[in-house]
Amino acid sequence: MARRLNSKDKNFAADFEALLFAKREVEEDVAAQVKAIIADVRARGDAALVDLTNKFDRANVTLETLKLSAAEIDGALASVTKEQLAAIDTAARRIEFYHKKQIPEDAGFTDDTGAELGWRWTSVDSAGLYVPGGTASYPSSVLMNAIPARVAGVERIVMVTPASGGKINPLVLAAAKRAGITEIYRIGGAQAVAALAYGTERLAAVDKIVGPGNAYVAAAKRKVFGQVGIDSIAGPSEILVIADGQNDPDWIAADLLSQAEHDASSQSILITDDAAFADKVADAAERALAILPRKDIASRSWNDYGGIIVVEKLEEGAGLSDRFAPEHLEIATADPKILLAKVRHAGAIFLGRHTPEAMGDYIAGPNHVLPTSRSARFSSGLSVLDFMKRTTLLSLNDKAIQALGPEAIALAEAEGLEAHARSIAARLNKTTQKG
Repeated sequence: MARRLNSKDKNFAADFEALLFAKREVEEDVAAQVKAIIADVRARGDAALVDLTNKFDRANVTLETLKLSAAEIDGALASVTKEQLAAIDTAARRIEFYHKKQIPEDAGFTDDTGAELGWRWTSVDSAGLYVPGGTASYPSSVLMNAIPARVAGVERIVMVTPASGGKINPLVLAAAKRAGITEIYRIGGAQAVAALAYGTERLAAVDKIVGPGNAYVAAAKRKVFGQVGIDSIAGPSEILVIADGQNDPDWIAADLLSQAEHDASSQSILITDDAAFADKVADAAERALAILPRKDIASRSWNDYGGIIVVEKLEEGAGLSDRFAPEHLEIATADPKILLAKVRHAGAIFLGRHTPEAMGDYIAGPNHVLPTSRSARFSSGLSVLDFMKRTTLLSLNDKAIQALGPEAIALAEAEGLEAHARSIAARLNKTTQKG
């Protein structure tokens, strides 16, 4: 049973802190192993990839089969139903439509000195997409990571995914084909991250690595950051629902468990101003858990980290939600925009009684790669901007440098950087204090 809290209780502050900062992840100390794997890949290239892939994934790959052929990718589509392909296509179209709205504009303007200033946006040349294998194999994540890169203008997108037991989910390959990915390797783990970051004989290095993975993948991404860019280090999934008593308790319970079934470390929180409704949701959750295929995982998540918080007024929920800074926030009220105006920190917000978070996971359009572990306080979900960078532009004419140069020289000399000062002074036909 999820923990029950009431904002009127005298111990509420302490109980809320305990729920907020519950340690949901067991940190695996894999740094030494990851360091050795990366070093091996850098030293032996493709040969290391073959050895490590066969050791960890039982994939039985060779140098020639590290990369999937076009025929293998096309062949996987034969085992995907027409309905599944149609769903992938609809999701891809909606994700592309949404992300095209994010393309930033270049800018240029002239100030009162005559200086021309501005910026321009350009994409990275290449991106690597890590797709987990096994039970955590999600074609939706392929679309969510690859399509923003394609919209940004990235010319080369590489996908790596472990062929656990020699197999790759055909839906993953169908999503990759729909997203325009033609370069796919059957490798995973820290060795795949190392190959993307440093390159091997067959796999050229990329500029940015995105996509979730296990503890080894996360540690490898931390290790190679700086050599390449990375998106984020993802933690367990989480959802917070602010709901009034006019909701269907079965709907809200289903929403809460939609994240609980991801992982035993996931967290699902309900905030409501109706104690009777809270009871109904708790009962509905227990009934739903009994028939879920992933009952064991969802039950551990709900019982260990779930919470139901009763407040006097729903407005309190906005403040409490901001302290969680949840990955997913649902506001299921008659007029959700009232509370939306009071919320500052959330990865994604779902408004109204008919907007379950699960729609955002698949087909609605916004990205489902979102900040976890309270990092929505300072970061955003994956977007087109993650695959672009901004370059500032400056053009000075004689008038502008004459107007601005003397004060720039003064600052350079104050910092003791004489060469800086002389560089400017040369254009003003002046000498510096030391010149």
